Amino acid sequence: MNSPILLWFRKDFRLADHPMLDAAVRSGRPIIPVFILDEVVETYGAAPKWRLGEALQEFRRQLERLGSRLILRRGKAKECLLTLTQETGAQDIWWGRTYDPNSITRDTEVKTALKAAGYNARSFRGHLLFEPWVVETKQGGFFKVYSPFWRAVKDRNIPFPRPTPEKLAASTNWPQSEDIANWALGSAMNRGAQVIAQHAVVGEAAALQRLNTFLDGPIKAYKERRDFLAEPATSRLSENLAWGEISPRTIWHAGMRARHKGAPGAECFLKELVWREFAYHLAYHSPQITTRNWREEWDSFPWSEEDDEDVLRWKQGRTGIPLVDAAMRELYLTGYMHNRSRMIVGSFLTKHMMKHWRIGQKWFEDCLIDWDPASNAMGWQWMAGSGPDAAPYFRIFNPETQAKKFDPDRAYITRFVSELSPDPGSEASSFYEFCPRSWHLTPNLPYPDPIVDLSEGRLRALAAYQARRDQKD
Repeated sequence: MNSPILLWFRKDFRLADHPMLDAAVRSGRPIIPVFILDEVVETYGAAPKWRLGEALQEFRRQLERLGSRLILRRGKAKECLLTLTQETGAQDIWWGRTYDPNSITRDTEVKTALKAAGYNARSFRGHLLFEPWVVETKQGGFFKVYSPFWRAVKDRNIPFPRPTPEKLAASTNWPQSEDIANWALGSAMNRGAQVIAQHAVVGEAAALQRLNTFLDGPIKAYKERRDFLAEPATSRLSENLAWGEISPRTIWHAGMRARHKGAPGAECFLKELVWREFAYHLAYHSPQITTRNWREEWDSFPWSEEDDEDVLRWKQGRTGIPLVDAAMRELYLTGYMHNRSRMIVGSFLTKHMMKHWRIGQKWFEDCLIDWDPASNAMGWQWMAGSGPDAAPYFRIFNPETQAKKFDPDRAYITRFVSELSPDPGSEASSFYEFCPRSWHLTPNLPYPDPIVDLSEGRLRALAAYQARRDQKD
């Protein structure tokens, strides 16, 4: 009973409804919370690393309020954990499961090494409503289409969230912790961290407030208004889910309560939560989705993989297509992009520009503070047409039509593109202040001509699609 438990936290920075933490508290044993800047975390892009640092700082404060600490180490996960067991005398090392391919590889290696050394390594249900292996088709396989996946899970019993512990049993032998300042997690952001910090909503308390704000109003019209780009019609909880600052069970039961009270948009909101589950379901059963075309027949599609001047203009938000540029600048200024915008810029890159979806996937991986490996991969393949449950390739978003429908007064466009506003606001103007100096962009630059004619780009994409089909036949 006096032997401490090492709790290895990853992207699960909360106290409430935390299966691993809950089990440790109920054991009555001393708890040593640990975070490791390991071989997987080192691969994160600039914005995710910065946001990780913010999450760690807030989580550390949460633990300290309960009389505990957060021990920080840097290095290979296996080696750091073995060292910590020797320093603390811990025989038990616990963690919450993760389901993307890189994390599974790391965790498998860690568990094998710990067990071989005689330690008790135990993993717990992680950051999903359903473990990927418990949802099966009637034939016993995994789901490849979202709609039947939703029907298979929507009526399942989901346990209610566990409460926040009142106190954590402290260790009498705390190991040394590294200083997070020395990690410089935001260094790759340079000046951009200053502006993105204004938009991040960090920590468990802030996540719960964000959920309650959504339930108090926007959920009612969520289905009808969620695609309107300038409106606060979505929950924005993807950021907090990505870092485990709120559990999906907490959101699910809150959404179900709203549904039972008659909120018209509640079911649509719950479907979006399950869409995230579907992404991890696919990443677990077909891990190739994160790195290559899920449908192998798309390997012959003539996407260009060259990261050329056109791609740079897409990243800079200077394609000459106003809605695309607004979305790309929103990404760079806030670390976030509206979901409808993600579909539009993804379609534009992979279809009008005929660039490989991996280019966009990597840029989002570097820029999003709600970056999620499974959702990002599936989203890009959905937009490109190469993934499961994908939009048909001939469904090509027209940014001009989308702008008329979902930004009719151009409030979204003028919010982020200063050249298109007679009186640009601080956000639009700050883009030139905080974008990389290597881009050599200045506010007095004229707005560019379109990088591609939308009609010509559409026809070119359709011709390539038809040629691929003919070749296959």
